[in-house]
Amino acid sequence: MATINLSDYKPLNISNADEYSIGIVVSEWNDFVTYNLRNGAIETLKAEGIKEENIHIYYVPGAFELSFATMKLCRSNKFAAVIAIGNVIRGETPHFEFVCSGVTQGIKDCNILTDTPAIFCVLTDDTKEQSIARSGGSLGNKGVEAAATALKMIDFNNKTSKL
Repeated sequence: MATINLSDYKPLNISNADEYSIGIVVSEWNDFVTYNLRNGAIETLKAEGIKEENIHIYYVPGAFELSFATMKLCRSNKFAAVIAIGNVIRGETPHFEFVCSGVTQGIKDCNILTDTPAIFCVLTDDTKEQSIARSGGSLGNKGVEAAATALKMIDFNNKTSKL
């Protein structure tokens, strides 16, 4: 288990950040976690210069639906990056493994099949307490980390677009 705050980062100073549109897909399942992740991502994007009107939020029922929605946004070519936000907490059945595997593969496919970076911000925890700790609690907010990752991948995409 991590013992540091994973949300600490230095300002990125991405040039032309105000020109980028970011898509964020948020699972409504476990919204006590996903809405905190969403808020951390939005705050970070705005602090880095993304205009509020260029942050587009879309909601889906659960984590499994993130793949479809993220792929749709990535294929639209309207976004510099898309962040997929969800939370799956282990239960007593194998359902946890199926959902986690499916959404992980789906977001991975977005990265392989499109030119838009898809950022994986899906907490897959054993307990509710672990999810709370990673969504604004004692271990920071993975939404902040996802937003910083999105901006770094946009920068990477821009620097390598001529390759």
